[in-house]
Amino acid sequence: MASSRSPFSWQLHGNGKAIAPGAVVAPHERLSWGRTIGIGAQHVIAMFGATFLVPLLTGFPPATTLFFSGIGTIIFLLLTAGRVPSYLGSSFAFIAPLAAASNQYGPGGSLGGIVMAGISLFIIGLIVQFAGTGWLTKLMPPLVTGSIVALIGFNLAPSAKDNFMKAPITALVTLTSIVLISVIFKGMIGRLSILLGVIIGYITAVLRGEVDFTTIHQTWESEGLIGLPHFQHPEFHWNLAGLFIPVILVLVAENIGHVKSVALMTNTNLDAYSGRAIMADGLATTVAGMGGGSGTTTYAENIGVMAATKVYSTAAYWVAAIFAILLSIFPVFGAAVATVPAGVLGGAATVLYGMIGMLGVRIWVQNRVDFSNQVNLTTASIAMIIGIADYTWEFSNLQFAGIALGTAATLVIYHVMAAINKGTGAAGADPLTPDATDPKSPEAAAH
Repeated sequence: MASSRSPFSWQLHGNGKAIAPGAVVAPHERLSWGRTIGIGAQHVIAMFGATFLVPLLTGFPPATTLFFSGIGTIIFLLLTAGRVPSYLGSSFAFIAPLAAASNQYGPGGSLGGIVMAGISLFIIGLIVQFAGTGWLTKLMPPLVTGSIVALIGFNLAPSAKDNFMKAPITALVTLTSIVLISVIFKGMIGRLSILLGVIIGYITAVLRGEVDFTTIHQTWESEGLIGLPHFQHPEFHWNLAGLFIPVILVLVAENIGHVKSVALMTNTNLDAYSGRAIMADGLATTVAGMGGGSGTTTYAENIGVMAATKVYSTAAYWVAAIFAILLSIFPVFGAAVATVPAGVLGGAATVLYGMIGMLGVRIWVQNRVDFSNQVNLTTASIAMIIGIADYTWEFSNLQFAGIALGTAATLVIYHVMAAINKGTGAAGADPLTPDATDPKSPEAAAH
C-alpha cells in the first residue's frame, strides 16, 4: 500500500555525513543539505550528454528540453510520493518518430506525436495502478526484467565508444579520474567521482585545445544572461499515431525496469509504484509535448550514479530538477554545455552505461534465475545480442531499434517458449523461479 509520507519530508541518514559499509541512503532519507546538493549536481551532470543529444539530433531547442526535463522530474517525484528516485530526461526512443514527423509536418507535428504518446503511456499507467502489479510480475518476471535492464545499458555501449574514440586521451583521463577518485576517496569526494571526473576531463580537454568557446560568446552577445526557453504549441495529425504510440513499449519497459532496479538496490518493495511511475512519465511527456520539449523517460544514467554513490534520496532529485529549470533560463549555459567535448562524455559514459547493464545481471543473480533452463538461456541470449548489436527493423516510416526490438523479443520469446514447454509437459516446463511466480514469497517481498 502506498505510503502517506510527505514527498517533502526526509529523515537524516545517520549523522548526515557518512554511509556505513553495505548501507544505502533510502529515498525517504537524505545526507546533509550540502552533500545532497552535491549529489543533485552530479545527477544533472550525468543526464547532460543524453538529454542534450536528443534535441541536437532532432532540432529541438536544448534549453526547452532541459526546462521540461526538470518539470517532468518534479511531476514524477510528486506522483510517486517521493518513493521512487528518478530523473526524467530525453528519451532516445523518440528520435526516429520525431525525424519522420518533422519531415511531414514540421516541429508542431512532432510535438503532437509526443503528446499522443504521453497520453497513451498515462492510460497504461492508470490501468497498472488499478489492476495491480500481479499480471506485470507474470508478464515480466526477473529473467525478462533483468534482460531488459541489461540490454538498455549495453545498447548504449556503441555511443560510449564513439564518443570515447573521438578524443581517446581526454576520455581515458576522464575514465581514469572517475575510477581512481571512487577508489582512493571513501567519503563525499569519492561519492562525487563522476562529477569530479567530468570536471578533470573538461580541464584536460581545454588544455588540449579540444573545446571551442565561440558559441558561448555569440550566445552572450545575442541573448544576454537570462532568457526564457523557446516554447511552442503542438499540432495534431492523427495519422502520426502509428509513429509515436509504439514508443510506449520502450517507455513502459524503461519505467518498470527503473522501479525494479531501485527496489533491488534499496531492498524495498516498490511494485505499488509501478503504475504511478508510468503515469508520471506519461504526464511529463504530455506536458513536454505541449510546450516544445522532447518526450521523457526515467534516466538510465542516473541509475548509474545511484549505484556508484549508494544515495537514493529523492531530495537529491529535487535539487537536480530545480538546477535544471534554473539553468534552462540561462541561454549561455546551454551554449556552454554544448562545448563539453565528446571525449569527456565518452569517458563518463563508459562507467555509467556499464553499471546500467550490470544492474540487469544483478537482477538475475539476486532472483536466482536458472540459466540451465533452455527457456531462460535462449531468451536472454537473443535479447542481449539484439540490444548490444542494436538490430534495427524498418517498416514503412517506422524504425524499431535495439531497445525496442530487444524488449519485444524478450517478451515474445520467453512467453512463447514457456507456453510450449508447459503445453508439451517438457522437463523444466515452468522456467519461473518461485520468487517470480509467488508475489507473497519472502524473495518477492524483499525485491
